[in-house]
Amino acid sequence: MQTKESYNVEFKEEVTKTFLKTVSAYANYNDGEIIFGVDDYGDVVGIKGSSKEESLRIKNMINDSLAPLPNFDIHAREVGDKTIIIVEVKKGPDTPYYYRGKAYKRADTATIEVDRFELRRLDMEGINMHYEDKKASSQDLNFNVLEDKLKKEAGIECIDLDILKTLNLVHKNGYYNTAGELLADQNEIVFSGIDIVKFGKDINKILYRKTISHVSLLTQFHSSIDIFEQYYIYEEIDGYNRIKKELIPKEAFRESLGNAIVHRVWDTNAYIQVAMYEDRIEINSPGGLPAGISKKEYLYGNISVLRNPIIAGVFNRLNIIEKFGTGIARINKEYIHSITKPDFDVSENSIRIILPVTEIDKIDLSKDESLIYELLKEEVELSRRELDFKTGFDKSKTLRILNRLVDKNIISKLGEGAAVTYRLK
Repeated sequence: MQTKESYNVEFKEEVTKTFLKTVSAYANYNDGEIIFGVDDYGDVVGIKGSSKEESLRIKNMINDSLAPLPNFDIHAREVGDKTIIIVEVKKGPDTPYYYRGKAYKRADTATIEVDRFELRRLDMEGINMHYEDKKASSQDLNFNVLEDKLKKEAGIECIDLDILKTLNLVHKNGYYNTAGELLADQNEIVFSGIDIVKFGKDINKILYRKTISHVSLLTQFHSSIDIFEQYYIYEEIDGYNRIKKELIPKEAFRESLGNAIVHRVWDTNAYIQVAMYEDRIEINSPGGLPAGISKKEYLYGNISVLRNPIIAGVFNRLNIIEKFGTGIARINKEYIHSITKPDFDVSENSIRIILPVTEIDKIDLSKDESLIYELLKEEVELSRRELDFKTGFDKSKTLRILNRLVDKNIISKLGEGAAVTYRLK
């Protein structure tokens, strides 16, 4: 059986009321299991007493404490000479699911109460509505920008009501929804824009700043690309030819920005922030991970859980993003030949993508750093002790070099304590 807790697996040594918060979290966001008779380290300790009686007690506790009642199943299992009880909870359609008047969600292996913004989203999901489905604040909308992009990318001659309905920008009851307003030429939705800052040598020197708001998401996207090209694409003369070069891969920036627009939350007072530095770009998108997806799944799983499926659908038709969860892989692919790699900082309220400059000659590696870099290129993963042996360095010198390479975003430090290993990003 699984040896440690995860986003959708929780261990309990015994039956106490604390598990009911996790039942609420799974019912609100994603299928999950609660396993009784297992300690925090994943060791089977077994339940005390009769499995039949304990199963009935668990069932009664859920029935008496959760509203509405979630879909769950309880069964006992023998593991060696011990018995465990597994509660399987299904994500429900009638969100939010409350325990003692509060709704919960999972944050990696912890269970926490949702805030008022998330509670409002659960309410809307419970009536089968996303924020982008809401009636637009204005019904006097024009779509010249969208029409122009559809002509170029989809071969559509002109935009009409039928096409807007096909794109789900018009509700079945005949009104424009919020997604329609966000994609219209002009909108009055507060904090729907992108705030871009270009710094000089440090954050005290601002070379350029622009907030792009109250215009179509498509205008915001393409205007941001134009600003990116101004600072991170240059021409180099080779003989009689002019060759365009990129300090940061344009496709990585396009993918990062497109995903930030598609996956951000709209009902919070924050812009998408694009901070441009000499050695990197940071794109900060309001809102953490979409419901039902863990950080590990986001980074490595190619799983697509769409927070704004209508906007995502339009961006997909216009070939701005891939719809099926390949964004992170596509960003990483652009850095396959670079020493520096992208970084992804996922928190409860935001997702930050860091795109470093890729030019090799801008990375200052010392002789000792290069030696460890080359060793890690040959091996999948190495511990500090293994690197000591291969380099002949003492412990303190190896650690200093490793810490510098971690700070330069070239290698990753994995694990804790004596089990720490290092690998190239």
